[in-house]
Amino acid sequence: MRKVLFLAAVLAFASCKKESSETNTSTTESYSEGESAKAKTPEELGKQIFEGTGNCVACHQPDQKVIGPSIKEIAKIYKDKNGDIVTFLKGKGEPIVDPSQFEVMKTNFAITQSMSDEELKAIEAYIYSNLK
Repeated sequence: MRKVLFLAAVLAFASCKKESSETNTSTTESYSEGESAKAKTPEELGKQIFEGTGNCVACHQPDQKVIGPSIKEIAKIYKDKNGDIVTFLKGKGEPIVDPSQFEVMKTNFAITQSMSDEELKAIEAYIYSNLK
């Protein structure tokens, strides 16, 4: 009889421990596992998106014009003209840096329009960080 009680106690303990570890796992996985979960500052997140999923780096480099204007040029013009980068990336703003490249940039709005406001603001923060 003692063996049965002991076995029942062990099984009950083991099942409680399993439930507890499953609860802990689900709470740690419940927050965003996207780009924002990997970065610490908006600038870092923006850089990750810019160079990663956004693929912005294919056309924009920090110091030189490639297909699109340089990141520094974008930051300077948006700052000088008090422009809104997030609104532009949502496809709701007029091009103010290089309107001749607008048709090329429009092809990327499908990517930027699927991003959260947090991700777009992070890209904006990264772009402005290139003025420093």
